[in-house]
Amino acid sequence: MPELPEVETIKRGLEKKVIGKKITGATVNLPKIINRSPAEFTRLLKNTIIKKVARRAKILMLTLSNGHTLGIHLKISGRLLYLKKNSPVEKHTHVIFDLNNGHQIRFWDLRRFGYVKLMRSEEAVKELKLDEFGPEPLTKEFTLDIFKNLLNQRKNSRIKPLLMDQGFVAGIGNIYADEILFYARVHPLRPAGELSARETKDIFNGTKKILTTAVQKKGTTVDLYVDLSGRAGNYVNYLKAYGCEDKPCVRCGARIQRIKIGSRSAHFCPRCQKQ
Repeated sequence: MPELPEVETIKRGLEKKVIGKKITGATVNLPKIINRSPAEFTRLLKNTIIKKVARRAKILMLTLSNGHTLGIHLKISGRLLYLKKNSPVEKHTHVIFDLNNGHQIRFWDLRRFGYVKLMRSEEAVKELKLDEFGPEPLTKEFTLDIFKNLLNQRKNSRIKPLLMDQGFVAGIGNIYADEILFYARVHPLRPAGELSARETKDIFNGTKKILTTAVQKKGTTVDLYVDLSGRAGNYVNYLKAYGCEDKPCVRCGARIQRIKIGSRSAHFCPRCQKQ
């Protein structure tokens, strides 16, 4: 699933490519992906200008000139691509936005869990449930003191699932939770209330450092994620825990292990990240 660095990469790409462009039409190949009838969806979009592109957690938001906002969530397998109109249309391309510069924005989703919602801009917070997300970890407002307070409210929670809880901190998923905890030398099953001051600080610093670097490297491609131009993310070359089962730890040489936590998995070094 695309996480904060992947969605931020796409957001930044859209800012460079589509702000100020006019949507001249839209094609809906899978109506369940959108939240209106295809006829109303395309009517409301036609001849609108894309004024702004934003991200909250893993959701993209395109503000339009007619007072509406497009909310796009890639979920597990979604892609957003910026291509020339004459480029071949791949299977699983569910929504196409025609632009006035000869290009298209295409929403592709193999597993069909993603969505494209069109709503009035003043209703976006409610429709997209934006107020249910925790703080954005890469903002200046997300401080160590705030992180400590959040942990104190969830003392009995295991740290790996907690980092992935979008109501706790926004945008972190399976990949980066593993990498953050490896950086901090914290076992994924540790209860939040048992973390030392040093471990808490290391998790906080690791969150800032790893997410920032992952954005710089255009995200991580371990499965289907690609950026707006169809290119894989380069942070996959920097992974030290996620997907590294049975490989030697880069710090101590012990074999990276994988365990199940609920329906998800966690990768960690049994020597560096003792429970």
